[in-house]
Amino acid sequence: MKVVILAGGQGTRLSEETDARPKPMVDIGGRPILWHIMKHYAQYGFGEFAIALGYKADDVKRFFVDYLSLNGDMTVELGSRAVQRHEPERDAWTVHLIDTGLETNTGGRVGRLRTWLADGPFS
Repeated sequence: MKVVILAGGQGTRLSEETDARPKPMVDIGGRPILWHIMKHYAQYGFGEFAIALGYKADDVKRFFVDYLSLNGDMTVELGSRAVQRHEPERDAWTVHLIDTGLETNTGGRVGRLRTWLADGPFS
């Protein structure tokens, strides 16, 4: 079962933090809020996430693209462009990052996830 996370709002009630980054990426203890939410679901066996993005979607996408390369030990061989990770993958998650639009409301965001959720139930 997939977990749907609506992460596209502008976070105006946290404006002192969300001027520079989207609310899901606000830091708590060295990790973004979004990561903490996903870790909580993962403790209960959930590992596939559909995240509806909007405001500053690029920041969330960049976090997940860079996630493995910025966490843990590795060896980089510049000449051959080889990267070897020295520890197993910590979070075996599948993360679908869907840009649902900047001005889209809650119902619209869920509607735009329709094709990503067509194969079964979601939480």
